[in-house]
Amino acid sequence: MSPAATMAVLLRPSTLLPSSQSTTTSRLRFPVATPLPRCRHGGAGKKSRLLVARRRGRRDRVACLPTKEEEEEEVGVAGDGGDEDGDEDGYLAREGEWGVRRMGRVGEEMRRVALVQAEAFHIPVALFNDFFFDFFKAEVLSALIYRVRNSPPDRYACLVAEEVDATSQISEAPFEKIVGVVDCTVQNEADILKNLQGVDEYLYVSGIAVLPSFRRRKVGTALLKACEALALQWRHRFMALRAYKDDDGARGLYSKAGYRVVAKDPGWVTWVGRRRRVLMIKELPIHEHHLEQQ
Repeated sequence: MSPAATMAVLLRPSTLLPSSQSTTTSRLRFPVATPLPRCRHGGAGKKSRLLVARRRGRRDRVACLPTKEEEEEEVGVAGDGGDEDGDEDGYLAREGEWGVRRMGRVGEEMRRVALVQAEAFHIPVALFNDFFFDFFKAEVLSALIYRVRNSPPDRYACLVAEEVDATSQISEAPFEKIVGVVDCTVQNEADILKNLQGVDEYLYVSGIAVLPSFRRRKVGTALLKACEALALQWRHRFMALRAYKDDDGARGLYSKAGYRVVAKDPGWVTWVGRRRRVLMIKELPIHEHHLEQQ
C-alpha cells in the first residue's frame, strides 16, 4: 500500500472514534433538536394553546398541554373564597362528624355533587332504569355547570357536606367524602317577597340532597346551619325554602332549624298531577349595622 493510501485510512472518521461510537453514528441519524415555542397560558385563553411551528418546511400546529388552572376553567375557577368567614378548615358550619363548605369548582367534585343529587331526586322506572338514571344525572350536572358559570360568587353557592374525621377517609379521594349537597341562591321572587317585610331579596335554599346510606345522621342539619352562616355572610335577613306538604320528615327538619310555614300551594295543583308544597321562611338575627352595609 502506498504512503498516501495508508494516510487516508488513518484519517477516516471511524478510525478516530471508539468502536461503540462509530457503530452508533453510522446507523442513526439524529435530527437537530428545534425547541418548540413556549406556551403562554392565561390572557388569551384557549386560543393561545395552538401555536405555529415550522418543521421540515411545513407549518404544523403544536398544541400546548393545558395547565391545571385551565382544566378547572372548563367548569369554573377552583375555590371561590367562600371560607373567608368559616373555620380554619374552610367549613361554614360543623355538626357532629360533618363539616360543610362551598363546593370546589373542579370537574370530579362537580360530578360527585351531580351524583348525590341524582340519587336523591331520581324516580326509579320499571324499564331501563340505569339508562334513565345516567341521563338524569347528566342533566343535573349540566344545570350545575350552567349555574356556576353564570352566577356571581355572592349570588349562588353550592354547599357540600363531608366527614371531617380524616382518619377514616385516608383511602378516599377528597370528592368521594361528599355525602350531602344544598344550593343557595339570592332571589327576589314576588310571590315570596310578599311574605317578607323590609327586604327586596332573600336567600333561597333548594336541592337539599343526602346519600341514602347517610340519612338520619345529622347531615341535613349541618347543611342548614351552613346555609344560615352563608346568609349572614351575605347580609340577608330572610331565608326561604319549599317543602312538600305531605313530607313530614323534611318539614320536621326545617321546623327544628327555625323555619315556619307562611304559604301553601292551592289545592287545584293536585288536579294536574303535582304535589302540594309549603313555603317556609326563617328570619335571621342580623343587626342594624349589617343591614346598612348591604
